[in-house]
Amino acid sequence: MDRRAFVRRSGLACVGMFSRAGFSERLWGQTGAPVLNFDQGLARADQNLLLSSSACHLPPVHVAAERVIRTTVGLRPYRPSGFVVRSEKLDGTLVIHNYGHGGAGITLSWGTAQLAMDLGCQGHEGPVAVLGSGAVGLATARLLQEAGFQVTIYTKALPHDTTSNAAGGAWTPFLVADSEKVDAQFNRQLLSAAKFSYDRFVNMAGERFGVRWMRSYSIAKDGFDESSAVGTQSIFRDMRPEFRELTPAEHPFPAGCAVRQFDTLLIEPPTYLQAMTTAFRDASGEIVLKSMPDRAAIAQLPEKLVFNCTGLGAKDLFQDSELVPARGQLTFLRPQPEVEYAVSHDELYMLPRTDGIALGGTYELGMAALTPDMNKMRKILAQHKAFFDGYRHTAC
Repeated sequence: MDRRAFVRRSGLACVGMFSRAGFSERLWGQTGAPVLNFDQGLARADQNLLLSSSACHLPPVHVAAERVIRTTVGLRPYRPSGFVVRSEKLDGTLVIHNYGHGGAGITLSWGTAQLAMDLGCQGHEGPVAVLGSGAVGLATARLLQEAGFQVTIYTKALPHDTTSNAAGGAWTPFLVADSEKVDAQFNRQLLSAAKFSYDRFVNMAGERFGVRWMRSYSIAKDGFDESSAVGTQSIFRDMRPEFRELTPAEHPFPAGCAVRQFDTLLIEPPTYLQAMTTAFRDASGEIVLKSMPDRAAIAQLPEKLVFNCTGLGAKDLFQDSELVPARGQLTFLRPQPEVEYAVSHDELYMLPRTDGIALGGTYELGMAALTPDMNKMRKILAQHKAFFDGYRHTAC
């Protein structure tokens, strides 16, 4: 299925990565779940002192083929019915599943880790194992350590070789589930996970973990779906501080488009994963390179409480036929230190990371090839170039 067909089937109407996160929010907004309040966390961060208050003179990104430094591909572990947090017994071993986060692995990692711990840790004594060393596995392992457990991570790939390291890193619940496949219980889990994870990242802001606040702009040619992630009725509304609509005189983007401003957290995966690995090892954690071919191998581990954070690997390991890869591709340009904002437009997005300007916008459900598609790269570069070359001069 191509991306546009999936977008139509899911009822997704908004443009760009930040707005695309709303494809399931229409259902979530109808469940009566409370909107979360994060004022206390935002006050702790005091992020508004750090971000520019004006969009009038945003420097454009210089998009050119000679500025490209790399193109990467990642396979998001997507399940139409959403992520899995549940238990399973394997002989004398209790397995707690925590996988299937779609495009929100980093975003929801701390929250689903807490849900998994609540499910599995009561009454347990002794060492604990975590399968997988991506963002979800590392967050789970660190929470277990904070709870006093001795933790070993078993993984077939080190953190820098995981899907998490191929992510863009903006905090947004993107591609979590199909709105027609989720129920009220999942919605409650999602809100709980989002709140916990958001608070955790707010408190991690700083150079050590590569987490910072980012002024962001979402642009829609035909207006916004108000139940989407940047809509006025979004259940994630309180996680979009400094939210407001800009007039054409307040921004350099096309005058005929709707433009919304908000702040979000940007988590730079290379820095974040390295810092998390260091913190895990500093707390006496051990990482063992070991592939788990089947359930029997898990049951043979010395640890009798095991957290399964294998992402797409759970498809074969636990015969989860619902798991499908959702291929994403990012192209990086040389860094532009003066670009200190993020933007989504025309189903594309730009993130200004310290390791390069990340240009994204691909979504291919069911595609598992890890080789970059150079034709898609050239198309994305051309669309971004046309957008940034079209910046208007504003005098405000």
